[in-house]
Amino acid sequence: MPTIRDVAALAGVSYTTVSHVVNETRPVRADKRERVLAAVAELRFVPSAVARSLKAQATGTIGMLVPSNINPYFAEIAQGVENRARRHGYCVFLCNSDNDVDVQREWLRVLNEKRVDGLIIASVGDEAAAAEALRQITVPVVVIDRPIAGIRADRVQVDHRAGAAIATQHLIALGHRRIACIAGPDNTTVSAHRVDGFRLTMAEHGVSLPDEALVVADFTSPGGYSAALTLFRDYAPTAIFASNDAMAIGALRAAAERGIRIPEDCSIVGFDDIEMSRYVYPALSTVGQTIARLGDVAASGLLDRITGRITGDVQHHVLAPRLLLRESTSAPPPDTGTRRAVAGPFAKIIT
Repeated sequence: MPTIRDVAALAGVSYTTVSHVVNETRPVRADKRERVLAAVAELRFVPSAVARSLKAQATGTIGMLVPSNINPYFAEIAQGVENRARRHGYCVFLCNSDNDVDVQREWLRVLNEKRVDGLIIASVGDEAAAAEALRQITVPVVVIDRPIAGIRADRVQVDHRAGAAIATQHLIALGHRRIACIAGPDNTTVSAHRVDGFRLTMAEHGVSLPDEALVVADFTSPGGYSAALTLFRDYAPTAIFASNDAMAIGALRAAAERGIRIPEDCSIVGFDDIEMSRYVYPALSTVGQTIARLGDVAASGLLDRITGRITGDVQHHVLAPRLLLRESTSAPPPDTGTRRAVAGPFAKIIT
């Protein structure tokens, strides 16, 4: 692989002159510049990004750490981050912690060693472990979606309580009173806030919430599927609020297997508005914000910190959710008592 000294020898100039031409750090006489560029082309010389970053004390890279890169929600956030970063000449290292605190800690160590210019993190649920690992990070940090207690960093999120309230109010306004909730993991603040919004809205409207009407699952379609089967067996709701769209999509599958028609027999509303929610059948009613915008706001704020355009107090951006009505919600059936499921095309369990 040719070096900067090889380019200098072929062009008949000093290697510092080559450096000034390649890195555009100082004006170079036109004839010398032309010889250097010709030598670069002939030798197919590629400047060292590492050497350039050491001199500039910047790498032009952003680290991004998410709990699950197969979760469409985080994939769409990452797209927003990458689009904004690319427009400003930055590359993004996307790392997946696989919902594992130890993996998250290791990735934070690696990103720190790679000397990224800034970090965007959506943390795994254990806030204490995340805070401990983040204290070793010396570059600007933006926390997205899930707050981390004990860390002073900019944060971008949707108003989770308000979103859950909007979804629940929609189901109550349709006439539902037998409403169930598929909650996210107990160890995440996001799940807690969404369940809070659901509970408070049910209480404000005088709608009862028995213990069997709330089932905890992980933020995945299999989790929502299993939780919905439990609800259909033990509670027979006429409506379900799922704490994210992935779980709501799992609930759609469970309903199909039980021969429960959506929305005629049971309405389902999700949260997040992932792109897939528009293309499942029936299309999912949901609450959320344009997810890529979350990533865009996070990346924009981080770049402002990196370049010094923003200094001082921590910034907290809360994006207002909105209700998107599609095909999965309607008024409850005339008979809202316990129903016997009718065998549908995917039916497996009949009670």
